Order: sequence, then C-alpha cells, then structure tokens
Amino acid sequence: MELLLNIVIYLPLFGALLLLFIRRDEWVRWTSLLVTTATFLLSLPLLFQFDISITGTAQYMTVGEPFLGDWDVKYMMGLDGLSMLLFMLTTFMAPIVVLSSWSSVTKHVAGFFSMLLILQTGSLGVFAALDLLMFYVFFELTQIPMFFLIGIWGGEDRIYATVKFFIYTLVGWLLMLVALIYVGYAAGNMVNEGVFTTDWRLITSPEFQLGLVEQTWLFLAFGFAFCIKIPIFPFHSWLPLAHTEAPTAGSVVLAAIALKMGTYAVLRYLIPLFPNAAIAFAPMFAVLGVIGIIYGALVAMVQKDVKKLVAYSSISHLGFVVLGMFAFNTIAAQGAIIQMVNHGLSTGALFIIVGMLYERRHSRLISDFGGVAKMMPVLTVMFMIATLASIGLPGLNGFVGEFLILVGSFNSSVLGSYWYAVLAAVGVILAAGYMLWMFQRVMFGSVTHEENKKLTDINAREIALLVPIMILIVWIGIRPTDFTRFSEAQVTWMLEDTQNRADAIAQQAASDKLPSWAEKLYDLTPHLASESDKLAAGSDKNQEAINQTIKTEH
Repeated sequence: MELLLNIVIYLPLFGALLLLFIRRDEWVRWTSLLVTTATFLLSLPLLFQFDISITGTAQYMTVGEPFLGDWDVKYMMGLDGLSMLLFMLTTFMAPIVVLSSWSSVTKHVAGFFSMLLILQTGSLGVFAALDLLMFYVFFELTQIPMFFLIGIWGGEDRIYATVKFFIYTLVGWLLMLVALIYVGYAAGNMVNEGVFTTDWRLITSPEFQLGLVEQTWLFLAFGFAFCIKIPIFPFHSWLPLAHTEAPTAGSVVLAAIALKMGTYAVLRYLIPLFPNAAIAFAPMFAVLGVIGIIYGALVAMVQKDVKKLVAYSSISHLGFVVLGMFAFNTIAAQGAIIQMVNHGLSTGALFIIVGMLYERRHSRLISDFGGVAKMMPVLTVMFMIATLASIGLPGLNGFVGEFLILVGSFNSSVLGSYWYAVLAAVGVILAAGYMLWMFQRVMFGSVTHEENKKLTDINAREIALLVPIMILIVWIGIRPTDFTRFSEAQVTWMLEDTQNRADAIAQQAASDKLPSWAEKLYDLTPHLASESDKLAAGSDKNQEAINQTIKTEH
C-alpha cells in the first residue's frame, strides 16, 4: 500500500510529462481523462483499507533517508484521519475538472492539461507529506501551475489577478519559511541530538516544547501564511479576483482543493506545533471567522456577476471552517473537516455550472439571464441541488458541516461564549437569501433576452461530470457518519494531545519570568478540560443526541 500511495501521487505528474509528446488536442484530452480516472480508481484501495481506529501515527507510510546533507529532512509520505478525506476529494475531483474543460479550452491544450495534472500531484503531495519542509515544497509546486492557469487561460484581467495572487501567497509563505527554519533548528536541539529536523513525528512529539514567547511569534508567522491561503478576512481580497478571472477548471480546483491546503495546514501543523498560542489566539481567529461569514455573505448579496457571487460565498463558507477548527472540541473539528469536503463539492459544482452557462451565453451577469429553466431543465435541477447544498438545507451535505460547527462552537470552553455560534448562524440565513435570490433571477421569471431562447440544455458529458458530485452531496447529507468516521478518532486524539502538551508547557512556564504581554496573553493554569469534561459541561441529554450524529460505526 505504501507503493500504491506513491503511485497515486505521481501518476498525474507522469501523465503531464506524457502530454508533451502528444500533438493532437483530442488525444491530449483523452489521455488526461484516462490518467486522472486511473488515479482516482487506484486511490480507492487506500480508502477501503484505511484503519479508522489508528491514531497518533500515519498509515501507508514511506520514510526515506535524509537528502539535504546534515539536515534531517526526509521524503516522508502517509495518510491519517486528518488527510484521508481531502486526499480522496482531490483524486475524485480531478477527472471532473478535466471533463469540465473538454470543449472550453481551445488554445495551448497540452499546456493547459499538463498544468492541471502537475497541480494534482502537488495537491496530493500537500495532503500526504509528513515532513514540514516536504509539505512546503509540495505547496509551492501547486502555485506554479495555478499561476499559469490564471495568467494564460484566464479572463481579461488575468494578469492583474495572477500577480495579486502570486504576491499575496509569496509574502505569506516566505515568512513561514523563515519560521519553518527556526522550528527545524529548535526541534533539532530538543529532540534530535542537535540535528535540524522537520520530521512530523518529532516536531509534534511531547518532548518538543517551545516557550510561550517563541510560540507567539512562530504561530503568527505560520498563521499569517495560512490565513492568506484559506483565506481569512482581511487577507481575502485576492480570492474573488482569482476566481473570477480563472478558467472554469482553475476556479473549481481553487475552490475544491487549493483553499483546503490552508485549513488543512492549520489542523496538521499550526495547532499541534504551537498549542498554547493556538488556544490563546483562538477567540481572535473565531472573531475573524465570524466576520468572514457575515462579510462574505453581505458582499455576495450585492454582486451582479454570478461567478463573483459564488467566489464571495466561499469566503463565508470557509469562515465556518475557521470557527470550527478553533472551537477546540471534537464536534466542531469534525464539522470543520467535513465542511472542507462539502465546500469542495457544492462550490465546485456551482463553478462548473456557471462555466456551462458562460459557454452558452458568454456572459456571467445575472441581469443577462432569466427564464433559463425553460430551455435548460436538467441544468436547473443540478443547479438547484448545488444551491440548496450551499445554503445548508437539511438532507444535503452543507447542513452536516455547519450544524456540527455551530453546536461545537456553542459549547466551546476555549471560546467561552455562545455568541460566536449565534452570529455565525446569521450567515446561514444570509446565505439562503443571496443564493436563492440569485437562483431565482437566473433560472426563473420571464425570458427578457432573445439570446436566452436559443440556449441548449447540458449534454451527456456535462451530465456525467455533475451526477457524481450530486450523489456525494446527497450521500453526505443523509449518512454523514460514512465520512466523519474516517477522521473522528484522529481528531479526538489530536485535540487531547494538544491539550496535554499545552498544559505541560504552561506548567513549566509558570516558574519562568515572562514579558508582561505574555503574562496577559497566556493563562498559565491548566486551561483545557478533557474532552469528556467539555461534553459534560452542556446539557447531558442534548450532548448525547449530538454525539450520536457523529458516532463512528465500528
């Protein structure tokens, strides 16, 4: 299985190299579809053989020898409960993205699909890397194809969008690189006999304990980079422009996969590496998450371009993910992980549908549509399902993630207030407003433009690429435990381990002399109860019902 994991990661890269020798555009498309479909099929045994009870370590691990001289930097790949669903989402969406670009891309076809395949390898590497420096390398690998996808195949303002995307990302991740090097040397001195190391097993071990002052500055450096990537308000301004100017495939990959790298990195590295700082800054991140939820919804409501509306809805939905991650309990964290998957499915479907409308109408302005349902009934059904999933209708996937996040944050002992959940719930109401209003204006009403009467419904290829997404949207909504069970044990272990390490560091720091700002920022008493204590803090009856919704089927 270790070999299979590496084959899945690098098969798309091999396919990209193969495309360089294929001259006919039609063969390029079919080769890309074959490679991405094979990658998905080969990834299924990794899912089926995954042991959901294993915690604290990864499965299917490949551990190489150090390759940077005296530094302990290894090629280390594996999957655990935090990464499995996102890894599978990446392989699942790849053939769908290829099909969505089948007829819309007509220039530099081999280059376009090569970029998509390289981007897939980079994304899979991000979710499987268990060495911090390898994670960084794979992340940077994803930036190159995305840069070209927007810059070459994007819209009229593609150059401006590309430069803005590149600058935002570069600044954040260069700052993180500096912090990463500091962590490597500090970990080497503490747990690796003085040898620089970025081994995930060592830098998240109980023996690696950074001081509170160090944690603060390193947390801010890593957090700044991840805030840009997610993105969190107020570091979001690059996203709507990148979404709007990117081709359909670029928007889908950006929404479904690329943005999840930031949220995944928070759970994988930011919280475990800097437990005390993560707890201390949790209310701040929760506030930014709630602001993003409401701000994204309000701005989306006034958009005239349907693609830009969906882009701002992403900011709102990812605000829920941020709130769930920093609530520091299993329910909310489980909600955050499944919401990452949900957002990738529903928002990815919305961008695909907007692309289908644009191919036929050559416009994304809401005012240029109206009455489209009469000419496109099949697309209308697909559009309706994706829209209802996006607003969190019970029975569809969006409801599951938002419900768990709201319940978890409502009972969070770290956040210490139910107002985060109450205000976040306002975002659900606003989402129903702007999404249903947009859907009504685009699909229903009278046909006021002669061009709309000539629109044709989606064809068999377009139906084939949307149906799998619709199936998962309904499946997750009806049976969420089929998916949450993959991450529950690992999430619970991670939170307990984070709590234990934070308490140990706080106990040690209690005897140290700290700057006055650090004494005010950190509570040096054991500040996180056990998971069972937290769950018992609320109504026992209500908590028992909530636990049943995410209980693993052993």
